[in-house]
Formats: sequence, C-alpha cells, structure tokens
Amino acid sequence: MSGLGPIRRVLVANRGEIALRVFRTCKALGLETAAVYSDADAEAAHVQAADRAVHIGPAAARESYLVADKVLAAAREAGADAIHPGYGFLSENAAFAEAVAAAGLVWVGPRAEVIRAMGDKQRARDLAEQAGVPVVPGSRRFAEGDTEGLAAEAERVGYPLLVKAAAGGGGIGMRRVDAPATLADTVWATQSMAAKAFGDGAVFLERFVPKARHVEIQVFGYGDGTAVHLFERDCSLQRRFQKVIEESPAPGLPEPVRAAMAEAALRLARAVRYEGAGTVEFIVDAESFAFFFLEMNTRIQVEHAVTEMITGRDLVAMQLELAAGQPGRLAQEAIAAKGHAIECRLYAENPAKMFMPSPGPLRIFRAPEAARDLRIDSGYREGDLVTPFYDPMLAKVIAWGPDRTAARRRAADALRAFAVEGIATNREFLLACLSDEAFASGDVHTGFIDSRRAQLLATGDKP
Repeated sequence: MSGLGPIRRVLVANRGEIALRVFRTCKALGLETAAVYSDADAEAAHVQAADRAVHIGPAAARESYLVADKVLAAAREAGADAIHPGYGFLSENAAFAEAVAAAGLVWVGPRAEVIRAMGDKQRARDLAEQAGVPVVPGSRRFAEGDTEGLAAEAERVGYPLLVKAAAGGGGIGMRRVDAPATLADTVWATQSMAAKAFGDGAVFLERFVPKARHVEIQVFGYGDGTAVHLFERDCSLQRRFQKVIEESPAPGLPEPVRAAMAEAALRLARAVRYEGAGTVEFIVDAESFAFFFLEMNTRIQVEHAVTEMITGRDLVAMQLELAAGQPGRLAQEAIAAKGHAIECRLYAENPAKMFMPSPGPLRIFRAPEAARDLRIDSGYREGDLVTPFYDPMLAKVIAWGPDRTAARRRAADALRAFAVEGIATNREFLLACLSDEAFASGDVHTGFIDSRRAQLLATGDKP
C-alpha cells in the first residue's frame, strides 16, 4: 500500500458529498479510504466508494456521527492512520481533535487549542482585536440565565442588534432584535437553544449591519506563524442566515478593500499560528465597504470548491500533505486567481414554504456532465432516499467562466440540465436568483433573499 508519509489510510468522519470529495483527493494521492455510516446511510454512495466502511449507530447524528468514541473505534477497526473531519459534525470539536491525537492518529486540521479559541465567538473577537482586525461593536458574554446589565449593554451596542450563541456557527444560534421590548425574550430563547445545540448557553450581543455583505477570506497556515490567502468568496445570498449561492471574486469589491481584508485575515491566521485550511469571515457594509471580523471557521468550507475553481489548487490535498508533514509551501505570489466561479447549493427544500426541507425518494436524479468549467459535488444517486436526519443539500453546482456573466450563465445552464423528480427542490428559486437583475448587476447583500423573496418566487426561470 502506498502512502503519504505516516498516512496510508484516511477515515473521513463525515458523510455524503464531503466524504466523497475527500476520497477523490485521497485516491489521487495514493491513499486508501475509510467511511463511517449510520443506519440511514447503510447504502449511501460514500459507503460504497470507500475501501473500508464501519457502522457507527442509529440514524440520528447525536447517536452516530456526533459520537467521538464511536468514530475513534471505527478508525481503529478500519486500520486508519488519519482522520479528516470534513465540515459540520465533529469538524470544529476541540475535544475530538485532542482525542484523535491521543489515540495516535493524525488529525487533519488545526491544533485543538486553536479550534477551541476560534469556536468561542467572543474569544475569537478578542483575538481578532489583538491582531489589529476590526470587529463589529459587541457586548460582554451572558451565560445561560444571566441577564444582569443586559439592557445597558444593548443600548451601548446599538439597535438593531443580533443575539448570538458564543459557541454557535454556520448561522445557527443567531437572532435579530430591533427594539428593547423583545430583547429579554430573544436572549432567553437563544440561551436555551444554544445550551441544547452546543452544550453552552452563553450568548453575546453584536451590532447588526442593516445592508451587509458576507465576504470571507480563504487562508492556509503552516502552524509556524506563516500563512497565505487564496482570495475571497462572497457568500451574501442566504436564507435563515445560511448560504445558498457563493462566488469569487466578490463582485464590485474595491481592490483596496479586497487587499485590506486579505491582509487582516492573514494577521489573525499568523497571530494564532494557524495550520491548514481555514476561513476568516467578515461582514462588509454594502455602502461604505467598511468591514468587520465575524468569525473564523477552523475547517474546510462547504464552498471551498469556488476557491479551487479560480486558483486550480486542491485544498484537501494541501490539508493532507501538511498533516503528513510534507507541506508544499506556497509563496503568496505563486497563488493566482483566474476568471470567476459561482456555486449554487441545490437543496431538497420548498422555497414557497419558508424553505422547509423536503425529504423523500429521488425517483430521478441526473446531474449534467462535469467539464473543465463545471463541477458537480453530490452525495446522492438516483433511487436514493433523502432522509430528514441530515442537512438537505443534494448537490453543489460549481460553474466557472472567464468573467462573472459567463459563470452565471454556465451555472444556470447546469441547473436547467439537472433532472430531479420525487421531491421538491430549490432549483427554480436558484435560477430566479441567477437571472435577477439586481444579482446580475452585483448588488448582493445578506438581506437580498428576504427583501426580494416574493419576486424571486414569482419570477421562476428565465431564458
């Protein structure tokens, strides 16, 4: 069996699309693969694609994919040398990263102490400030049940504001408050939700930027205080604070702002001696272009393919090589961006019913053929069952073009060529977004979908 230094077999502690995506790079590097699966995923594509597969429990993630001991036992049973966490599940769990290392396995990710520091949003804000990165005005931490001085802190931060779970991520544990009358109830509800979802009920308040863009910088650190960036992604099109369409470069972002944001992200990555792929996320005022640190994700992102399409770099290969002690160090000037890429997340959901998930059988599921300018990442096949247990993303459609207009049209053509029957999807909604005049002009912001939802639902597809 060939290998990469100490790594010969990689277990992916995840499922579906991201497991298959990591497997592709493993095979290209001559590494064997191992999968874990729940009862619901016994016949899943990622299970059949792996060289080894180990069952880890019932369908519910809290009884399978989120149980660290079961994943570690599976790694031992499969003879894995390393664990790649993908995104979601245990990917940003510092205790799991420590347990992997304690078990003598290679952890494909940053050090546990960095995951822990960045996972606490308020601590991450403090570290960003120390590194000279601008942050949105915010409050102190309010532990579960603590509301002392809440009203005064809210007045200092200013309305409208967001109540955010300190341990949250990915848009989960975030609620908007427009006036003092609803503050206490919103804080209580967010604290309760955070305690159940993250095991930590602490929240903090943060100024809400009314017309904002969500722009993130892809960084890659080498663990010794050096790091490079691989440009930015605009992730402003969101529903329920979760991303739907991402693209790079960010449309209409002035070059000085783009450069300043990248440098700010690198200052933070260097300050915490970050290692591996990570993303520094910013809120950008859509009118003034002032930008503020939001959070740092210490894992590969769902939208990492956008960066790979414009740079030609394989981020997962870079992760594995660094974890194996064989990093091909990149100089910043060696990283170039070419053209424009757009990613559309095809979901099993009904946009007309507040984007509610739409589980069921995929009677027909046929993706367009991949090409140099089109990438389809999916964990599903025709005949599979979309269960209610996991995120309902069916596929990522990633299109490239020499410019934004070409990429947008390529993405639309690919979505039209996607055949899905048996369940409701957001395909027509995505097509409406891509053909929307405001989107086409680059007028994107985080409130885009909420403000134009009626028009987008009514418009449907355009030629």
